[in-house]
Amino acid sequence: MEIDRKKHWETVYETKQPDEVSWTQENPKTSLDFIRETHLSKTAKIIDIGGGDSKLVDFLLEEGYQDITVLDISEKALKRAQKRLGKNAEKINWIVSDITEFKPETGYDIWHDRATFHFLTTAEQVEKYVKIVEKQVTSFLIIGTFSDQGPKKCSGLDIKQYSGSELENQFSNRFKKIKCITEDHVTPFETKQNFTFCVFEKTN
Repeated sequence: MEIDRKKHWETVYETKQPDEVSWTQENPKTSLDFIRETHLSKTAKIIDIGGGDSKLVDFLLEEGYQDITVLDISEKALKRAQKRLGKNAEKINWIVSDITEFKPETGYDIWHDRATFHFLTTAEQVEKYVKIVEKQVTSFLIIGTFSDQGPKKCSGLDIKQYSGSELENQFSNRFKKIKCITEDHVTPFETKQNFTFCVFEKTN
């Protein structure tokens, strides 16, 4: 049975604080490092897919990036981020959408996704995502998923694990791999989740 994904995530963000969910990061270091390593200018168009109330946007603003979009299926998650950012929230473009139904109105120089792609467990969902990325990403794709050594579920939902080569295969039609790493994310509960994190560059 197909779950109501929007309802699921609205409930999560309504009932749990950042220190009660496994994905919270005080400092999204790997994501920031990969974004910096693209050497794109501070006017680069960046979108954070499934950004929720992640603090990546705070750090990007602090570093002077000027064109940031945050997309999430949960309106409550984005409202939480907006509240945290205060006046700075006005500098961000906020989009409430399921990623598989996202119809971008512009291209993005950097597409960042930490832990959204791995929730797409059917071939149809994966294909929709890949098509959007192939069409809308102009320069770099940064993507993080649970690795084949990581959890098989998150927030009670099944996920799809990926090795670096499996991620590479998904996007090889229009992207070349710059690098892939695996790393342990330590959750607020002191457990470890092993991630695969890759950066790809658009080839055509």
